[in-house]
Amino acid sequence: MAAAVLSPSWAPAAFAGDLPAGFVRLAEVDASIRQDIRYAGSLNFLGRPAKGYEAPVCILTEPAADALAAAQRKLAGKGLTLVVFDCYRPAAATADFIAWSGLGETEDPRWHPRVKRRDLIAEGYIGARSSHSRGSTVDVAIAPLEAQPAPSPSCGAGDARTLDFGTGFDCFDKASETAHSPLTDGVRANRQKLVETMKAAGFRNYSREWWHFTLSKEPYPEQLFDFPVTGGG
Repeated sequence: MAAAVLSPSWAPAAFAGDLPAGFVRLAEVDASIRQDIRYAGSLNFLGRPAKGYEAPVCILTEPAADALAAAQRKLAGKGLTLVVFDCYRPAAATADFIAWSGLGETEDPRWHPRVKRRDLIAEGYIGARSSHSRGSTVDVAIAPLEAQPAPSPSCGAGDARTLDFGTGFDCFDKASETAHSPLTDGVRANRQKLVETMKAAGFRNYSREWWHFTLSKEPYPEQLFDFPVTGGG
């Protein structure tokens, strides 16, 4: 399978099997982590699959997958589970996001209620480079092992099985900031639980998105990858 690593030298990726060396599918490490990969479907701000997503599968570097599995083991003992919305993201998908932001004037308050579509890049909600393309960043929430109804968020994509985090995934709004105020006590506690769980496993939170975490000791801090997300097999 042909692929490239986007880096200062534009060096080609070394593959082991159908993934670059050092990458794994999360299900091969911990199949109990719930996967709800939004950019492989239409429940996202694009309204369609993003470029490079050929399957609804979480791919991560081996250290990131192992760390996420460690977080999952701690939550499982409390009757909870992680839910991942996005993991490794091809650089082509980021380019797709940028192209989308400049097309037309259509506004959708479900995803960006206060920021115009054409301003999403300038306001920092869509970046030219994504840490997801380094393979050690994950968008994640927590849910009960036994599914329970949850409020449907007015902004972003909700998951009826997760705890209440105040907004849905990919809500391009200040309300998504991890320490946003005001928050209800329950939402604040759920965000804190997620941050503490992920921090204990070696991840750091991006303060503007409660769901966004990057492995502190990521193996490829300067490289962007662009191989497709596939299911393997």
